[in-house]
Amino acid sequence: MKTVIEIKNLQKTYTETAVEVKAVNGVSLIFEEGEFTAIVGPSGCGKTTLLNLLGGLDAPTSGQVIIDGIDISTLSSRKIIDFRMKNIGFVFQAYNLIPVLTAKENAEFIMQLQNKSKVERETRIAELFKAIGIEGKEDIRPSRLSGGQQQRVAVARALASKPKFILADEPTANLDSVATSELLDIMRKLNEEENITFIFATHDQRVIDRARRVVYLEDGVVTKDELKE
Repeated sequence: MKTVIEIKNLQKTYTETAVEVKAVNGVSLIFEEGEFTAIVGPSGCGKTTLLNLLGGLDAPTSGQVIIDGIDISTLSSRKIIDFRMKNIGFVFQAYNLIPVLTAKENAEFIMQLQNKSKVERETRIAELFKAIGIEGKEDIRPSRLSGGQQQRVAVARALASKPKFILADEPTANLDSVATSELLDIMRKLNEEENITFIFATHDQRVIDRARRVVYLEDGVVTKDELKE
């Protein structure tokens, strides 16, 4: 298997408050292509911080995040933005869709930033919307979509530029059981059929049950790394 991400002795310490907080404390992990992995633990354990470090949304206090041989923690602000845009897809708990744009316009936004042609954008979005079950919703704005449909648009946006992997931070937190099951079915299908790597930060047991690998965090430290049969 090809290594997608390697992190070495990763540390993230917050000193803004009177008490120093080690949100991530000496974590070393390898993630391989095609994984469907859940990073789990109680609130405040450091899972969202770890995901943000993996995606270059936050810089480590020390340690390395190596993606395709590049330590992204050493990149300049401009270079890390370019790197994220080309290599990483994000799915957030709050969807983060732009309300004045249609579903299609939201999904193709990254492709526009990448200067992809109109034909390429339209072909890719049509393909994705069909794959994730929201074909026909292209011209509808987020406010007229259900929570589950909005999260599907967010997944399409994350996948549009064909990133190396997807980071999903509590993607099911605002969804009911039916929408959660449908979204996880879609993600597992994409993972299995297209070998797309998914890494979740979650405390949702439904996500944990579907994951093939579960990394347990407590107080910023990995306490267990379980690979399921």
